[in-house]
Amino acid sequence: MSRIQNISRTWAVRVFSFALLCSTVSPLLAQSADGTDSNNSSTLVQKVREATKQFIDVNNARKAGYAPAFGCVTGPDHGAMGFHYVNGQLVGDGQIDVNHPEALIYEPVGNKRKLVGVEFIVDAATWLKNHDNSPPVLLGQDFQFVGAPNRFNLDSFFELHVWAWRDNPRGAFVDWNNSVSCEQE
Repeated sequence: MSRIQNISRTWAVRVFSFALLCSTVSPLLAQSADGTDSNNSSTLVQKVREATKQFIDVNNARKAGYAPAFGCVTGPDHGAMGFHYVNGQLVGDGQIDVNHPEALIYEPVGNKRKLVGVEFIVDAATWLKNHDNSPPVLLGQDFQFVGAPNRFNLDSFFELHVWAWRDNPRGAFVDWNNSVSCEQE
């Protein structure tokens, strides 16, 4: 092989490698710090805000079938989740709908409750039986699996937190939020 052919081949390999690298890296550049697609992330947060703005007043949550469960949930070593107001009918329906989260999350502020986020919850066995053993995904965001036994004494389930009303410095979909506290309970 001549020297010119060798140089041309080397450049072709480099160009191909660069193109491959760009096609692999460019989608990652659109991701936020928590590893989620920033476009889908902001869309999901916005849709949750639109769907839950009526529940800023906790009394509206009660009227819609949400009730407090588990007390104020705090992290094992940092952060908290707050009070979960759970709608049992939604948890039991085996469906995921951005407009109907299974739980609303409130932070205690004295005798009041401030809406900070939501949690989508679905029973794992029911979901897997009806969805070809694939975990749930909502607008590009994967749910987390929580096996049994767990701190809530529930069967295995899938869950996704969305901090739509309170920024989470660790990401919009991370369970524990360092900006939420149970101390003002």
